[in-house]
Amino acid sequence: MGHESNGVSNRDTPSFNFYSDRCASHMLRKKLPFLHSLLSPVSRHVGHLTGHQYDVIVVGGGHAGTEAAAAAARVGAETLLITQKIHTIGALSCNPSLGGVGKGQLVKEVDALDGLCGRAGDWAGIHFSILNRRKGPAVWGPRAQLDRQRYRDFIQSELLSTPRLTMVEGSVEELLVTEPNPEEPGHHRVTGIRLANGSHAISARSVVLTTGTFLSGSLFVGQTTSPGGRIGDAPSSAGLSHTLRERLGLRTGRLRTGTPPRIVKDSVDLSLAKLHLPDSHPTPFSFLNTHTHCKPEEQLPCYLTFTTPGVERVVRESLQLNCHIQQDTKGPRYCPSIESRVLRFPGRSHQVWLEPEGVTSDLLYPQGLSMTMPPDIQLRLIREIPPMRRAEIHTPGYGVQYDFVCPTQLSPALQVKSTQGLFLAGQINGTTGYEEAAAQGLWAGANAARSALSMPTVTLSRTESYIGVLIDDLVSRGVTEPYRMFTSRAEFRTSLRPDNADLRLTPKGFEEVGCVSSVRYQESLRVRNSLQDALTALQALFLSTSSWKKKLPSVPISETKSTLLTSREFRGRRTCPCRRTLTISLCRCRFPTKFERSWTEFDRAQ
Repeated sequence: MGHESNGVSNRDTPSFNFYSDRCASHMLRKKLPFLHSLLSPVSRHVGHLTGHQYDVIVVGGGHAGTEAAAAAARVGAETLLITQKIHTIGALSCNPSLGGVGKGQLVKEVDALDGLCGRAGDWAGIHFSILNRRKGPAVWGPRAQLDRQRYRDFIQSELLSTPRLTMVEGSVEELLVTEPNPEEPGHHRVTGIRLANGSHAISARSVVLTTGTFLSGSLFVGQTTSPGGRIGDAPSSAGLSHTLRERLGLRTGRLRTGTPPRIVKDSVDLSLAKLHLPDSHPTPFSFLNTHTHCKPEEQLPCYLTFTTPGVERVVRESLQLNCHIQQDTKGPRYCPSIESRVLRFPGRSHQVWLEPEGVTSDLLYPQGLSMTMPPDIQLRLIREIPPMRRAEIHTPGYGVQYDFVCPTQLSPALQVKSTQGLFLAGQINGTTGYEEAAAQGLWAGANAARSALSMPTVTLSRTESYIGVLIDDLVSRGVTEPYRMFTSRAEFRTSLRPDNADLRLTPKGFEEVGCVSSVRYQESLRVRNSLQDALTALQALFLSTSSWKKKLPSVPISETKSTLLTSREFRGRRTCPCRRTLTISLCRCRFPTKFERSWTEFDRAQ
């Protein structure tokens, strides 16, 4: 795999996904049969890296790490991605889904900045839906169920075809720390990493840590505890946590999360659950895609069921066998375990979504049943739910505890304030979720590359993006529990719609950051110019209120004044459906109607 070492940006080098969907699909299919044979030799030779100077080293191959590595390479930095297992790069560790309310906006913004997860979601999606449709389009949540294998293959294929990016398998023992540059703020400077075998030190101008749940991670099942950040994988080296705390003096904390058991699909009676169909016309995440890889008629359904009093009984009877739930470590409030739900809301019935894990997978993911009790108790619990009376568990659920760095010690560029050349992204900053990790990873990777190439770092305002809201909340307020994005966190959410992320961020990504290709940038300009032309044409259209009423009879409009109005003036004169005011923009009823949604779509079409 060849690499350019001159530091020239590859913004003018489009990946295969910038071509037509048919061409992209053909090329990815052509790549995938060779993917695993290519990945194997990537990590064979670590020794030749020892004397090599990289611009950026990214530690971790999850959602934050892959976006960070790809973004750094797009900016023009020679980048090294280090992960414990090459074949798990891009793996969906927990739920096989992407997007949602607030989270879908992050995916759209990552795509607008040329990130990977949006296009990967379009390729791997098997159930697409827009959440929150009863409200206005500003708070709609694009979401998709994913095929685990397809998603991982797409991410790995993209990274393999990215210029200036090398991947190596290994565990990082410690950071190389030296005296700081006196001309820059900070008490230390990171100049590279040392692998766990102790013999290989690799130099870099910037290092991005995206350790996820692996930083001093511990797995919990019942009363059994073992080191690790994900079942089947080892934790990151204890030396890395020691370096962050003792050598760099960073404040760290401890958080926890969990995952539900995986259920054998054929052992579940889905006829006893409520069928939930996907949207008949899937909406792609990526602004470059006109349709998804999965055809509408090939999408798979999800199923909804509920817990019973028997579930609560099993939880209470097994509390003494569950050491994870008894600890004080903070867990995710918005994605709690079933034990936490029962203890916090006794006597209630809780939703359980049965979600497919892939087109050919024989497993179901029971969303809402995260648990850490012993495996035999987990089986008892799920069999208290009617569709799963005879269910079999393929892999038991488990809990994870891990270290995180208090994010108030970071700058808005996600660089550690006290340490030159060190950037953090993902769950190490106290967040939860693929989308939050991907957003941080892209921004940290882009800024790490700019710093390494002697360019100033850049920031995003919370007035212009959900990514800006996410980062500002982290660095200014910190976290006391795993942070999840919601639309309610964004004060300017009415203008930060998922459908205009390209107009908001793609020009900035190309002109200021350098992480966007010229192909995507030109497409963004074409869309913006087309909208401006349509707006100009509509501004020239004058009709009376009675004429507007005849053309749009379903639109409530005040006819108290019969004057000539342009289309934009007409929009401001329409009557609120609640009939309290003549002008809907002045009404506070927040009445959600199909009419309101159509007008926001009309804004986009102008």
